[in-house]
Amino acid sequence: MVTGANKGIGLATVAAILKQQDDVSVVLGARDPDRGVAAIESLCRGQPGWESRVELLEIDVACQDSVLSARDAALSRFGADPAPIYGLVNNAGIGLGSDNMEAVLEVNTIGVKRVCDAFIPLLAPSGRIVNVSSASGPKFVSQCNPQRQHFFQDPAVEWPDIQGLINDVLSTQGDPERFRALGLGEINAYGFSKACVSLYTLALARNNSHLYINACTPGYIETDLTRPQARMRGVDPAELGMKSPAHGTVSILSLLFDEPRGSGHYYGSDARRSPLDHYRAPGSAEYTGT
Repeated sequence: MVTGANKGIGLATVAAILKQQDDVSVVLGARDPDRGVAAIESLCRGQPGWESRVELLEIDVACQDSVLSARDAALSRFGADPAPIYGLVNNAGIGLGSDNMEAVLEVNTIGVKRVCDAFIPLLAPSGRIVNVSSASGPKFVSQCNPQRQHFFQDPAVEWPDIQGLINDVLSTQGDPERFRALGLGEINAYGFSKACVSLYTLALARNNSHLYINACTPGYIETDLTRPQARMRGVDPAELGMKSPAHGTVSILSLLFDEPRGSGHYYGSDARRSPLDHYRAPGSAEYTGT
């Protein structure tokens, strides 16, 4: 199951799974069912047999009622015994460049927790969860003070600790001085949300040892989130180093289907382990810390 899958990296992930895994079917999660239907039609055009292997599930990760309805729909369609889902890709995301901290967190961080809370009971033993984070997370952490840098890497942190920090951030109401007073450096809603989801991945993995749960960055990919950066500069996305959505599936697919290499880690776009407190360039030495 892939959320935010009617376009961009999500849709590319669905396509890659269908192409590379002949015996796997995919649930395409989309907030807008019409766009989801259109995405499936486009995806399956000229691909015999794909229509029977992909199914639409309406889900808005920012809405608790929608997530619970999606879970109930999945149970109704697929049953509960045995657990019907092998893998969950939390891909839905918004807000690169946005200053609406609350809206960004509702999707990028809290939305991931909503989906995990609802769907983990449907995951098969030794199933996989991939939380699509971003290199913006480690970059954000790198400009925090030492205490906050430790927090964002602390394996003992639990969700209530993360929620507490989120509440503190929201209480600043976008005031840069109050934000910096929390030890978080410059305001960056997207970077903060992704740092939080990577940290949440550690706690989630620790509390669900029967699953393989990891986070990754897809890389600098041309999507609706990143394309405005090129338009602002009046250049082609490729000139800024953006790659196609298909390139953004490398780490996701590796974490879903390759031999497990542990749980509770963060991976770069090259499917190599990466640190949570600073950026590791693709192709550079793999991170080996705890």
